[in-house]
Amino acid sequence: MSRISPEDIDAILPQTQCGLCGHGGCMPYAEALIYENAEINLCPPGGIPVMHKLGEMLNRNPAPFKDEMLNKAKPEFTAVIRESECIGCTKCIAVCPVDAILGSAKSMHTIIKDECTGCELCIPPCPVDCIDLIEIAPAKLSAEDNINESTRNQYRNRYLAREKRLEKDKKRQMEKKLQSSIHERKNYILAAAERARVKKTI
Repeated sequence: MSRISPEDIDAILPQTQCGLCGHGGCMPYAEALIYENAEINLCPPGGIPVMHKLGEMLNRNPAPFKDEMLNKAKPEFTAVIRESECIGCTKCIAVCPVDAILGSAKSMHTIIKDECTGCELCIPPCPVDCIDLIEIAPAKLSAEDNINESTRNQYRNRYLAREKRLEKDKKRQMEKKLQSSIHERKNYILAAAERARVKKTI
């Protein structure tokens, strides 16, 4: 049991990064399975195949959860923007976990179909409800993978690249704020010195 790592668990998760498990993404769920004893039936995109694999890896019986997973197993989706209705608000871009949406402020957005994980996270923030979900494949209930390894790796790499970009953006913003604060402090000191000089000459 102790030999199983979060990375081992993450390797079999679908990498949709949808947060439906309640843990914010695939790696957080993997960590919760290892360190918090999270249940093995919390991944609707993975469905029964992933649940069985998790049960095997973690030595837990998936049988009690079978009926529940049959009901909540999630088909493979891709999101599609009705571009003529898009107002270019960028809210969907901000929440896409794999940077699968192209567009800029006040410009039409579009979704890169081959990169979309179908996580549905772009739908709630859309103020004009112009995003549809198109089913690609039904939820697989056999022992086969719902999402193949190549696609999982693709999703994971895009997610990690986005996280790295966001971290750089955050660091850049903090540095900019710091520089602005230093500049304001410098101006304050110079202004105070000038006031003192003027007062002294009066």
